[in-house]
Amino acid sequence: MPHAVIVDVVRTPSGRGKPGGALSAVHPVDLAAHVLTTLLERTGLESRQIDDVLMGCVSQVGDQAMNIARHAVLAAGFDEAVPAVTIDRQCGSSQQAAHFAAQGVIAGAYDIVIAAGVESMSRVPLGSSRVGGTKAPGLVDRYPEGLVNQGVSAELIAQKWGFTRERLDAYSAESHRRAADAWNRGAFDSQVVPVLGGAEAVAFDETVRPGTTVESLAGLKPAFRTDELAARFPDLDWRITAGNSSPLTDAASAALIMSEEKAAGLGLTPRARFHSFSVVGDDPVMMLTGPIPATRRILERSGLSIDDLDAYEVNEAFASVPLAWQHDLDADPAKLNPWGGAIALGHAVGASGTRLLGTLVSYLESTGGRYGLQTMCEGGGMANATIIERL
Repeated sequence: MPHAVIVDVVRTPSGRGKPGGALSAVHPVDLAAHVLTTLLERTGLESRQIDDVLMGCVSQVGDQAMNIARHAVLAAGFDEAVPAVTIDRQCGSSQQAAHFAAQGVIAGAYDIVIAAGVESMSRVPLGSSRVGGTKAPGLVDRYPEGLVNQGVSAELIAQKWGFTRERLDAYSAESHRRAADAWNRGAFDSQVVPVLGGAEAVAFDETVRPGTTVESLAGLKPAFRTDELAARFPDLDWRITAGNSSPLTDAASAALIMSEEKAAGLGLTPRARFHSFSVVGDDPVMMLTGPIPATRRILERSGLSIDDLDAYEVNEAFASVPLAWQHDLDADPAKLNPWGGAIALGHAVGASGTRLLGTLVSYLESTGGRYGLQTMCEGGGMANATIIERL
């Protein structure tokens, strides 16, 4: 079977996902089109050479409705013969797009494919596409107490694993410190492509706060407590805040994936290859614990151990998620999100999968590491995991 390789990965900066954010004036179709055209410009490919574009997007309504992937392809000026499809596996949507793309190459269905993701959370607020789905009679019959939002799930994880507010805030402050340090060293320069967000070009992640400290985070109030939820979960002490959660974010990202043979024929140098994949379902109330079984499954399939991996990108939807993962996998904290994670770099839900992939490839290149793991918790209690090998 052919190997699926990553030739290039790019992303936009992260803008705050609220009105007035640095990228809030940019239509998500144009945001996605920007990373698509950048991939072609950087590799010298013609759009007609692309077999398919697979794009993650979670809130597929409003500006992101009607197969935004196809609209982005057209807005990017791609040949009309290039197809595109939009994928929703919640926060893992573009990681799943990368899985489908690589698996298509391995199966021989694609020669060259783009996996991408986009989310404009300022223009299409998170939850906009949720219209009564969780009230379906069959779902209510199975979960009569009702499912919960992800913030409550993060609280349940913090309680189960015994993470104090101070530990959650300390992890979050370190995420900002690592991200700011990486930016200052130019670690993201090869990934991030500036975007015209109004009158000026946006070139840096607006979500990174270099001066963040445990003390500054300590003053924030719990973000998800309501009287109704407090009555349902009387044992929770409510320690998840805006400071130890990922911010609402606007961004897009994209990866150029092809067979190793095709890359050689085009004179392109692959940066990494896909080694192993896994995807799992998990408890939909705890919801965010899926990366733990997803990682165990992929390690079993790959024949690698956690110590064989040189870096782990575990999405920081909330601080309790990577902390629980690290605890149960007995993972090295120095290898966990070494350039910061979503708490600092932002979590534009549809775009985060390929954003993490780009960070992982660049980190392995900068350190000479060989294997990297990426895993992402997903709404409804799911998780993807990917292992790549630097070439």
